[in-house]
Amino acid sequence: MKLVVVSAGLSVPSSTRLLADRLAKATAARVPAEVAVVELRDLAVEIAHNFTNGFPGRALAAAIEAVTQADGLIVVTPVFSASYSGLFKSFFDVLEQGVLAGKPVLIAATGGSARHSLVLEHALRPLFAHLRAVVVPTGVYAASEDWGAEGLAERIERAAGELAGLMTGLAAAGPARDARSASAADGSAEVSADGSAVAPAEGSVRRPREAVAQSATAGRVARTDGFQVVPFEQQLAALRTR
Repeated sequence: MKLVVVSAGLSVPSSTRLLADRLAKATAARVPAEVAVVELRDLAVEIAHNFTNGFPGRALAAAIEAVTQADGLIVVTPVFSASYSGLFKSFFDVLEQGVLAGKPVLIAATGGSARHSLVLEHALRPLFAHLRAVVVPTGVYAASEDWGAEGLAERIERAAGELAGLMTGLAAAGPARDARSASAADGSAEVSADGSAVAPAEGSVRRPREAVAQSATAGRVARTDGFQVVPFEQQLAALRTR
């Protein structure tokens, strides 16, 4: 699996990059993943040129490809004017529509004061919800006074665990989804109530794929009020294939 970290820190050294590294380390400790870091500071000129000529430079194209192919994202921005930085927003503006759909994302931010902690809920979470990403419940904000204080390490560990869980769930759902699609296509398998393929019993008659599809839909209806109950992993997988 691939874990990509997008850091919008500007200074060297950067507290934004420090938080990004700690989140990546905590996540990689829970799920086997190749970690790649995208430093937006180094892409500022190419991002600006992309807006004016419509073509990404070599480094920006590589960063876009890394984000597109990632199984999970960690995005960290410094707080500028009570929101994410312009450089941070500009990078996600140049991505093609839909590339983040269904992708697990951990949001984080750094600032000089704890008063800006709501930037996670007022700016970052709505942005990635609009991009149709799946944002983990716990966002991580680190003010200047949080470094070395109690609480930050626990938030990092909790958020990393949530991201790792989503990445693992999607990875496990992928092969199962492919198997179900293949079985339904050739009519060689039934579909159980949870959407998994079941081999037909000996002597049974194969049914047309339309009947199998209807059986799959009917099997997922677990309520009498007309609503379908679809496993969460299938919902995420469906978002990623749109």
